[in-house]
Amino acid sequence: MPGESPRVWYAAYGTNTRAERLDYYLAGGRPPGAVREFPGCRDPRAPERSVALVLPGRVYFATESPVWGGGRAFYDPAADGTAWGVAHLLTVGQFSDIAAQEMYREPGDDLDLAEALATGRCSFGPGRYETLVCPGVLDDGDIDGLPVLTFTAPWPMPEEGGAGGLRPPSAAYLRQVAAGLYGAGAWRSAEVAAYLAGCPGAAGHWTPEAVAALSVPTAPTGPPGPPSRCRPDPRRS
Repeated sequence: MPGESPRVWYAAYGTNTRAERLDYYLAGGRPPGAVREFPGCRDPRAPERSVALVLPGRVYFATESPVWGGGRAFYDPAADGTAWGVAHLLTVGQFSDIAAQEMYREPGDDLDLAEALATGRCSFGPGRYETLVCPGVLDDGDIDGLPVLTFTAPWPMPEEGGAGGLRPPSAAYLRQVAAGLYGAGAWRSAEVAAYLAGCPGAAGHWTPEAVAALSVPTAPTGPPGPPSRCRPDPRRS
């Protein structure tokens, strides 16, 4: 996208890992079975690139999705472990408009990313996806040195086994996430199934075999390749 606004990588870890789902945030429209219509972005074009990504932290499932039923995916960059996702190369305007839609706000204004880029975190409100996170700096050149950003809840991941709000995702929701991760081409289907079944909220409710039995509509081409990786920024430790 030469001559346009600066670009960032949007690290998707939930249903937006799947290109078909992300397209409703970009171009607008009502996804099949959804109760909400998305207004879309000012720039509706598809990402310039999309790559598999491994982040420090954990993905967990909590709260209740009014669209899918069951828990939604959230990301805690401070939790021990690794989180799998798909990074989409977007303009700052596109990322801002996607974030606005996730925050149930009207898209149209660029977010001020300075605080998130400088400190690793910035809150635009107390809502479920109103906290921006810049989870780390790249330890290789696979993503051209451009910043990686995502959004999540302001609270930390609840304790496993506690009453802190962990909730298993529905089959329909998990199918979308599995399709996005598998379609990224970095992991085999059995690896995706084991990863998702082990995420807090899904663990103890979903087995790798049950996740693998879901109909995953998106298949990668060619053998799995290594994902790009983010590592914690020592300036923020």
